[in-house]
Amino acid sequence: MFSARALPRRAGLIRLSAPRYAPQHRTLIPAPTPGTGPLMERRADRELPDISKNRGWMRTLPIFAIVLGAGTLAIFNYQKSSSSIVGSTMYALRTSPQAREILGDEIYFAQQIPWISGEMNQLHGRINISFWVKGTKSQGKMRFKSIRPDRMSYFHTEEWSLETEDGTVVQLLNSDNDPFGQD
Repeated sequence: MFSARALPRRAGLIRLSAPRYAPQHRTLIPAPTPGTGPLMERRADRELPDISKNRGWMRTLPIFAIVLGAGTLAIFNYQKSSSSIVGSTMYALRTSPQAREILGDEIYFAQQIPWISGEMNQLHGRINISFWVKGTKSQGKMRFKSIRPDRMSYFHTEEWSLETEDGTVVQLLNSDNDPFGQD
C-alpha cells in the first residue's frame, strides 16, 4: 500500500510514494552435467552450459564434411549413371557387332555401382564421359564424346571407343554406321 510520508512540498501538495520493495532474488540453477538426471523444469534464468569445456563437435566436424562430400559425389554419379546418355550408349554398345566381338554377350557395367567419370553438360553442349563395361568374354573402358557447336544445332559425336584391358583402343564410331547420328 501507499504510505503517506511527506516529501518536499511544492505548491502545497503532499506526494504519496510507493514502498520500495527489494527485487526478488532467485537462485541460479546450474546446467545439467553428464552424470545428473533429466532436467524436469526449465527456467529462463538458469545458468548456461560452459561451451569452452565441450569441444566434441570440433572432432566430428571433419567427419561430417567427409560424409557430406562423399554423399554429394555419390548423388551426382547416380544422376550421371541414370541419364539417358549413358542408357543410349549402353544400348548402342550392346547392339554394336564390334563391341560384342570384343566383350561378348550380356554387356553391362563392370562394377555393381558404376563410376561415370567426365563431364555431362547438355545445357552447354559438352558430353565427355567414360566408364568400365564388361561382357561374357572381357571388359573394357568405353569413352563417349559429343559436342553441340551452337544452341540450335544437334550434337555431333566425336569419339565412341572401347579400350580393352591390354590397352588396345577400338573405334566403334564409323561414318557409315553412326548409332548416334541424326536420320
